[in-house]
Amino acid sequence: RLITGLKEERAALPERRSLPLLPRPEGKRYFADPALIVQVHQAEQLTQELAALHPAYVYVPVEILDSDFPRLAPFLEQGAQVAAVLPRVITDDQAEDMHAMLSRAAENGVQEALVGNMGHIFFARRAGMRVRGDFGLNVFNSFTEEVIARENASPVTALTGNRPRSKPQRVREIEQSEQRRFDLSCTEVNRVLGGGLIRGSMILLGGEPGIGKSTLSLQIALRASGLKTLYVSGEESPQQIKMRAERLGVGNDECYIYSETNMENILRQIDEQAPDLVVIDSIQTIYTDTIDSSPGSVSQIRECAALLQKYAKQTDTSVVVIGHITKDGVIAGPKILEHIVDVVLQFEGDNNNAYRLLRSIKNRFGSTAELGIYEMRQDGLRQVSNPSELLLSQDHEGMSGVAIASAIEGVRPFLIETQALVSSAVYGNPQRSATGFDIRRMNMLLAVLEKRVGFKLAQKDVFLNIAGGLKVNDPAIDLAVISAILSSNMDAAIEPEVCMAGEIGLSGEIRPVNRIEQRIGEAEKLGFKRFILPKYNMQGIDTKKLRIELVPVRKVEEAFRTLFG
Repeated sequence: RLITGLKEERAALPERRSLPLLPRPEGKRYFADPALIVQVHQAEQLTQELAALHPAYVYVPVEILDSDFPRLAPFLEQGAQVAAVLPRVITDDQAEDMHAMLSRAAENGVQEALVGNMGHIFFARRAGMRVRGDFGLNVFNSFTEEVIARENASPVTALTGNRPRSKPQRVREIEQSEQRRFDLSCTEVNRVLGGGLIRGSMILLGGEPGIGKSTLSLQIALRASGLKTLYVSGEESPQQIKMRAERLGVGNDECYIYSETNMENILRQIDEQAPDLVVIDSIQTIYTDTIDSSPGSVSQIRECAALLQKYAKQTDTSVVVIGHITKDGVIAGPKILEHIVDVVLQFEGDNNNAYRLLRSIKNRFGSTAELGIYEMRQDGLRQVSNPSELLLSQDHEGMSGVAIASAIEGVRPFLIETQALVSSAVYGNPQRSATGFDIRRMNMLLAVLEKRVGFKLAQKDVFLNIAGGLKVNDPAIDLAVISAILSSNMDAAIEPEVCMAGEIGLSGEIRPVNRIEQRIGEAEKLGFKRFILPKYNMQGIDTKKLRIELVPVRKVEEAFRTLFG
């Protein structure tokens, strides 16, 4: 009975006491208003009721920040400062995952980390966060040293001086000047950029390791005749770059090589040399003294990119920045890196294949639908002006499973060879494999063949390949894909002088495609005799001027009768 009474007394709520508040003293105050600080341990604790209390600081475990960040939206809207709470113990096998979670939190705007172990300060600084310590360090709510102001606020300001402040203007009062473009003496790069390089623009070039990013950038710098270029490398020595330059061929005597990783020194040399074009290889190796973290960290990449962008806009100097990519295929660093640049280019291809593709993901001065094609050779990257002749095999007469499609990337038509192999499944589950083509779209086309046309392919292995190592997303090659699959299944060859274009719908209809005249013209130029196209695309085409026979089809069955009789 005594123990029960003690438990009830302990569990009872304490008596509320109300005391009058002392009046606030008049005059100068030497203390700040009290701030509500909240630390949560579960995502369910981040409620609207808690947000209604207007906390000044919210400490959240880094795992919750990574999985339930949208729950913090009400707190961020009220101006609360969110800090990531690190676990007390982080093992070696958890280090990379912890760095990844902190980096994602930093990209979402989290600027502080609460650590309970001196060894974990490294994780916070690596992610570019300010460090706070908890009770375990006996320094709860303490800040690390942070420089608020320097004699020169920015290396760019120190070099270019303070520009006069701009004033708001009406749209009709803004003086519009024609944007001047540089000819880089590289037809493919000029096409992807929209006609040349804009003065004062900043370009980000990303790609897989070893794909040829440095080779392409150095080739641009060496062949940009009439332009003074500065190639800054943080990865190679001048001697290594010279060896590659001699292999590529030096065509521009005004190309300077500079091996440096310190941003302040780089900006100083750019200011002294006053080049028209600057190449930075790469942004992940550059660091600035104003940030206390290692090169390649989120804060270093963000700050260095901002300094380069500011210098480019103030001095009208064009800058090309090379960026590494992660194992997921995205450019390493904060997403803001892609936002602040004017153009984002992706250099892609297969290391086992000679062809490389230059795509535009973002372009403020032109279309993002353009495509540049290169061939990797011993003497560098060779521009492919007519990709159709290289992508088509010289002789496929009598070979089953081959169909020629007319595809378009941007405004550029080219013919590609679609290869298919259909065989009986050896194992229980039939295999489906596609190289250069979306595997999900291939499965859809196989379902259309079985449901609408009646071909039984459920127990067959189907392998599809786009010759040349290309990755094609144009739906107009659907007709060539199913034609090649059916040709291999029947072991009947398609006539080598037949080309085709058409998108396949789920009901088996052949849907119209865009820019059909350009597709027909490319096939006619390469000597094809017949062109199979959607019937709807025949409207407006003057067949009298063409030296190629047009065969309009409305359904998949009509196309098969035309091909195989």
